[in-house]
Amino acid sequence: MLGEAAVAAAKTDTFLGARYRRLVRRRGKPKALVAVARSILVVVWHLLNDPTTRFTDLGSSYYDERLNTDRKTRQLVQQLRALGHDVALTPAA
Repeated sequence: MLGEAAVAAAKTDTFLGARYRRLVRRRGKPKALVAVARSILVVVWHLLNDPTTRFTDLGSSYYDERLNTDRKTRQLVQQLRALGHDVALTPAA
């Protein structure tokens, strides 16, 4: 049943759906589904363990909001320099 819940959650526009889409690119479908199923299990455990706890979905844009664009730019420039490229950045219009 947990696997079926993970498959259903993967198709939604929620945090769990975004988690599945991020993981499936790197790990493949079976491992991504197991990871989402585990996330569901952790959420259910916390809800059952503490009756005062309320579930709040973080939203499908959670990972995008946490992205630090300056840090990501520095990392990508470092990777290009390590590959032997000269990098000159100009701000987009």
